[in-house]
Amino acid sequence: MHPDFTPSASGPIRDPRILSVIERMNASRNRPPRDGLGPDQGSTRDPQDFAEFGFSIHPDQGDLIYLLCRGMGARRVVDFATSVGMSAIYFAAAIRDNGGGQMIGAELVASKVEVARRNLTDAGLAEYADIRVGDARETLRDLGGPVDFALIDGWPLPEGPSLARQVIEIVAPQLRIGGYILNDNAEPDFLDYIRDPANGFISVTLPIKRGTELALKVAEPAKAA
Repeated sequence: MHPDFTPSASGPIRDPRILSVIERMNASRNRPPRDGLGPDQGSTRDPQDFAEFGFSIHPDQGDLIYLLCRGMGARRVVDFATSVGMSAIYFAAAIRDNGGGQMIGAELVASKVEVARRNLTDAGLAEYADIRVGDARETLRDLGGPVDFALIDGWPLPEGPSLARQVIEIVAPQLRIGGYILNDNAEPDFLDYIRDPANGFISVTLPIKRGTELALKVAEPAKAA
């Protein structure tokens, strides 16, 4: 296992079945060569070209998701993008331990959805997950009710608004006051949105991975004059 992705022995999840799946997934992490995915190269690539690579959150981010969801009693959460299901497992574990609910995932690459569903099944969490295949800008338009927590960790685009910015504009109106947004990639236009007081959020950058933005919805957006 790569030392950067070793789960903490003191982490909040105690279920050995879940932990064994997380450990297996961390041990089998694979990424493209450094010159094959980056701010310049990767942003111009089709995500289908990377179907064999499982891009996943850091274990510290997973522990944070689990703890916050447990603490707030989360019952409806959003996982964008699901990839092979690492973040989905942390979400679904919290949902289960809160007494039930639904993790709504969004993933464009169908083969990754198949892997994610197998991983959730292996962890005993499949019944808590609804992974929607396709463009998140369409699949997340109706989340079925107020959302407690959302992870926004999408694929970079070559130009124009980032997917993170486009998805936050879809998800934010469905997020309840007191709900959280966690962002992994610190896209500048996402940060512009989340840090604009008119949009109803306060946020902090956490020293996890390359910088993880955690935002709390404290008000509904201000109406334009």
